[in-house]
Amino acid sequence: MEDCIFCKIVKGEIPCSKIYENADVLAFLDIAPVNIGHALIIPKQHFVNIYETPENILVEMMKAAKIISKAIKSETNADGINVTMNNDPAAGQVIFHSHIHVIPRLKEDGFGVWHGRRPYNEGEKEEVAKKIIAAL
Repeated sequence: MEDCIFCKIVKGEIPCSKIYENADVLAFLDIAPVNIGHALIIPKQHFVNIYETPENILVEMMKAAKIISKAIKSETNADGINVTMNNDPAAGQVIFHSHIHVIPRLKEDGFGVWHGRRPYNEGEKEEVAKKIIAAL
């Protein structure tokens, strides 16, 4: 895609701090990290989100996530790692090129996980499960 910042990074038009690459994916350090060592894994081809990304490319993205998670955890002395993918604006997606975040976490970094949890209402869980199964 012509105006996509990640496509420009893949083409070498915009520099990045590359940490991993194979035939299908590229991983580099995020320029606005949650914690130092926060990396992004992107497919070299343009796909908007998880819904459009072919399964074989998602597999390559997750393989890369496993490889670099170990290195990031070790070399940043992180206590843990978040591996996440935001899809659609409501989920926090800002750049519309499929990507996975690998975020080193520290016990005392002050960043929570998910806020606003709510339990299912009576019978709601079963109803939602049936709808999801029907959509598969």
